[in-house]
Amino acid sequence: MKASNIKTVGILTSGGDAPGLNAAIRALCISGKNNYGMKFIGVRNGYRGLIDNDTFKMDEIDLDPLISQGGTILGTSRVKPFKNPVPDPKTGLLPVEAIKETFKKNKMDALVCLGGNGTNTTASLLAEAGFNVIGMPKTIDNDIVGTDETFGFHTAIDVATAGIESIRTTARSHSRCMVVEIMGHKVGWLGLYSGIAGNADVILLPEIPYDIKKIGKYLKAKKAAGQNSFIVACSEGALDVAEGKLSKKEFKKVREGMAQSVGFRVAKEIEAETGIETRTSVLGYTQRGGNPAPYDMLLATKLGNAAADFLANKQFGNLVAVKGGQIVATPLNVVAGVVKAIPMDDVMLKTGRDLGICFGD
Repeated sequence: MKASNIKTVGILTSGGDAPGLNAAIRALCISGKNNYGMKFIGVRNGYRGLIDNDTFKMDEIDLDPLISQGGTILGTSRVKPFKNPVPDPKTGLLPVEAIKETFKKNKMDALVCLGGNGTNTTASLLAEAGFNVIGMPKTIDNDIVGTDETFGFHTAIDVATAGIESIRTTARSHSRCMVVEIMGHKVGWLGLYSGIAGNADVILLPEIPYDIKKIGKYLKAKKAAGQNSFIVACSEGALDVAEGKLSKKEFKKVREGMAQSVGFRVAKEIEAETGIETRTSVLGYTQRGGNPAPYDMLLATKLGNAAADFLANKQFGNLVAVKGGQIVATPLNVVAGVVKAIPMDDVMLKTGRDLGICFGD
């Protein structure tokens, strides 16, 4: 067993659930215990549990089945301790003060936070406040800066692609255009990858404002050439040219005023522009739920194992990231507050264009 001054470590999951969380938790606990003699404290329901000291000993549970289990055994929430902090009415403590008490009561030497942009932004703020924190990249959106991959992404691709393929049979049977709405508010990695894998005719992404006239022209040309059914892979954050010119505040106001999600609007626009009968199918939480695909089991396990080494080596204030197939440390202050959008020279985007897929521009 290797020597380490880090003896007791807290673990929490925050933000949206994603396949691979339990596999990462399992690998971290097993590697940390076997290699360094670490003990782990589970924190229930994300940062909410960290504030409330809602904790338990991880050695009380059977870790082995977790590698293939979806969701998170720790529970999750979207509580952000640094956003509009107010004293607790019972204790009078501010969130950060309460977190210090949780560390003391559990004799925690460090904390591992598994999550996406919001989770790791909070982790960065905790690090700045003096806590020993390590982040891990979980999100189906694959939008965390400083890492090539996030666990959950590949499983979501599988689910979204399977959804497109299922909906294609209905499109063919009814000679329709089907708009398949895919998760991705701010970035379109999931829509891009599943759209190409599902052989979509049109892919609409938050990064590329669409022109309905160009989409209509493209679909009408395909229909004239003999194609009778069409698939539009539409990210939930897709926007048109006019929306692309709005400020963030203006855009938010427009979206709040929409009666339905953008996929339904796109379907109406396509039908009005082309005369092709068009329907919408929203894949929704099926993309985030369920058990992880083997790729995500392996990725999460690799990252969980590496996180134990990060702890032992006191590489605090970092995200356990992947670059060029290698595990690297990305500073949390680099990750905080930003998202990894699809660059316009991305190889998969270029591939889609070369294949003749319409991106609405």
